[in-house]
Amino acid sequence: MIKKAAPPPDLEFEPEFVTGLKKIFEEMIIFNQVIGLKVTSLKPSMVRGRIDMKRELIGHFAFNRLHGGVISAGLDAMAGLAVMAAIGARHMDEAPMQRLHRFAKLGTIDLRVDYLRPAISEHFELRAEVLRLGSRVASTRMEFLGANGELLSTGTAAYILS
Repeated sequence: MIKKAAPPPDLEFEPEFVTGLKKIFEEMIIFNQVIGLKVTSLKPSMVRGRIDMKRELIGHFAFNRLHGGVISAGLDAMAGLAVMAAIGARHMDEAPMQRLHRFAKLGTIDLRVDYLRPAISEHFELRAEVLRLGSRVASTRMEFLGANGELLSTGTAAYILS
């Protein structure tokens, strides 16, 4: 099997690819709408997102703290998006719409989240990057930060690419 070289670090996606991937992520994955997860940056090397705090996401009413399930689901979603971006970058020789069809069978096979501090903030930033993109499995690392940039949670995950 021929392995494609890693994309150059300054590689930029076409607007058509970015728009299509954001539509899949923000509109077609309904749970991302429920938690209010939005893409703020989509690069081959790292993706970033944002969740605004809202009453429906409170996990501990006395402290107005974000529910841990929102944190883990958000990190999982962002890592999946990072894998999609890495796959898209690997296949830049294909048309943008053709690359968007490569994500149909992507699935989480392992997820670990470390909750470092209570998630109390008016909004949160999520970051994810792919550590290794193999032919069958991708490994990722994620961060969940408060509005002031404080690291609140970290995560790692693995995804099946079949």
